[in-house]
Amino acid sequence: MRSPIVLVPACVNLVGVHASHTAHLKYVAAVADGAGCTPLILPALGAATDFDAVLDLADGIMLTGSPSNVDAALYGQSVLDPSLPRDPARDATTLPLIRAALERGIPLLAICRGFQEMNVALGGTLHQAVHDVPGMSDHREQKTLTLEQQYAASHRVTLNPAGRMAQILGGVSTIMVNSLHGQGIAKLAPGLVIEARADDGLVEAYSLPGDTGFTLAVQWHPEWRLSENPDSIKLFQAFGEACRIYKQGRDA
Repeated sequence: MRSPIVLVPACVNLVGVHASHTAHLKYVAAVADGAGCTPLILPALGAATDFDAVLDLADGIMLTGSPSNVDAALYGQSVLDPSLPRDPARDATTLPLIRAALERGIPLLAICRGFQEMNVALGGTLHQAVHDVPGMSDHREQKTLTLEQQYAASHRVTLNPAGRMAQILGGVSTIMVNSLHGQGIAKLAPGLVIEARADDGLVEAYSLPGDTGFTLAVQWHPEWRLSENPDSIKLFQAFGEACRIYKQGRDA
């Protein structure tokens, strides 16, 4: 029996002087090693994507982080800092993909940018600069530090005791997470339920209750050094199991 296939939507970046579809190795490895699934990188073709065709192949979807931000126009705002990177091709691919996947009940795990773009896809809004919001902390990484230091656990999140994430992680009330984002959730999309908050109140994880699959999103990066973090291992194992269940139902 083949392993479940998990779509990993690509970003568009320059590799040298050429525009390229890219996905970081850490995300692809997390799907393969953590979830036990086969990752399939989906090019960011926007409206040219045959969404029905790719979703017919998919047993799960993982939305990755990225240096780029979701275009503010997609949630009714003007861009506050035009110098920050955007990726319109990814936006045009992931937002309709999210909506179509949820209609089918395909398991979905969203990380960082993916966490933000799912909220936007379902009607929520973002803070474009969390650090400028009164009462909020600065959740950005320090670029002068090494990658190991940037991805080290930096703050606590408190879990919803009745939530799906608390159940996955064995009933713990708090965990330590890394933090490498400038933007964050302002208004949570209708139907989503908060799974975790930072001490400053910022939403750090949410789920879609009552869904037929597995829909969970986190603002931090559980894919980093996955094998060294028991909480991240549990999260990816739960996602992988949901993908296997979806595949079994589809095969039946």
